[in-house]
Amino acid sequence: MSVNLEKYRTLATLLEQLHSHLTATEVNTPQLRKEVACLQQVFRQEIVPLPDGGSGVQSYRTEISKQLRLLEVDVMFLQGSRQASTAQERIKSISDRLTTIIQYCEAILQQEGVQEK
Repeated sequence: MSVNLEKYRTLATLLEQLHSHLTATEVNTPQLRKEVACLQQVFRQEIVPLPDGGSGVQSYRTEISKQLRLLEVDVMFLQGSRQASTAQERIKSISDRLTTIIQYCEAILQQEGVQEK
């Protein structure tokens, strides 16, 4: 596995861990905020500097960047939630967004894996 694929795999693993943590336990919003900031940092430091893997990979990378920013906004809205029903909607939104980002990472891994062969 190339170094590039390994970095995307690491990001996908972090996303999956956060997703399972989100659905398995009581949500600790300050901790969730820290974890999302860590994800963004990994993306900026490990993924953004990678060489362009073609237009498909660049499109996915752009979408991941956008979704990570929106994820941060979702967490801020969760933190501001005053009612349990609103908090549950925000948690579902965060979960859906994490799933989307994981799917983007998987698509990149699949696309890049085919190109390596």
